[in-house]
Amino acid sequence: MEHIVEEKVLFQTSSILPRLFKIRQRRQETRDTFTLELEPIDKDIEFTFVPGQFNMIYVFGVGEVPISISGDPGKVDLVTHTTRIVGVVTKAMGKLKKGDILGIRGPFGNGWGVEKFVGKDIVIVAGGIGLAPLRPAIYQILSNRGSYNRVVLLYGARTPEDILYKREIEKWKSRFDLEVYVTVDRGTSGWKGNVGVVTSLIARAPFDSENAVAFVCGPEIMMRYTALELKKRGVSMSLTQTLYTQG
Repeated sequence: MEHIVEEKVLFQTSSILPRLFKIRQRRQETRDTFTLELEPIDKDIEFTFVPGQFNMIYVFGVGEVPISISGDPGKVDLVTHTTRIVGVVTKAMGKLKKGDILGIRGPFGNGWGVEKFVGKDIVIVAGGIGLAPLRPAIYQILSNRGSYNRVVLLYGARTPEDILYKREIEKWKSRFDLEVYVTVDRGTSGWKGNVGVVTSLIARAPFDSENAVAFVCGPEIMMRYTALELKKRGVSMSLTQTLYTQG
């Protein structure tokens, strides 16, 4: 009995006190958005999470901020966050370098529940930085690709310069088992792709609306119109999972 009580206390303490992580890699995604790959200082720690959860990130001497996890759930020795600079804490995070230390509390929140939709067509609709919280779900789906029918990613950004994970998106486009469509609100010089809001892609996206589940993340107005377009296609609103983000 004492052993069980001790384990429970350790679990509760870990959710209150931040664990120390070191920046393994920093990558600039866009002008104001960057990705941090973090590894635990304590090598015995295995960081596990489910797609859709977030961490509280503590910058020492500055403060704490909630950030969605954007990495691969299968990598327990690494935790990844993609962040846009929107306030004091994220501005301080943006100045950090490889080897700097952060505190992490979490994970917190409910997951997307991807594993519940085996046999479904999966429609992923992301706006702006909303692709970051959805990326773990994409990883999980692709690592269990045989469990799902058609998988479609619809992604919209303000301009070509605001597109996240450009190299990874190109890799996803090269797959035969994943349909990827990218659009921008405003095309700039050299852009040859779709121009228009992401909701304009829904009407012609290749999925069976009667057997589809949708995962949606982005600015509130984008999600509202996405829900309307999905409803027009006949997708059940009870099978539409949403997560709001400042995109």
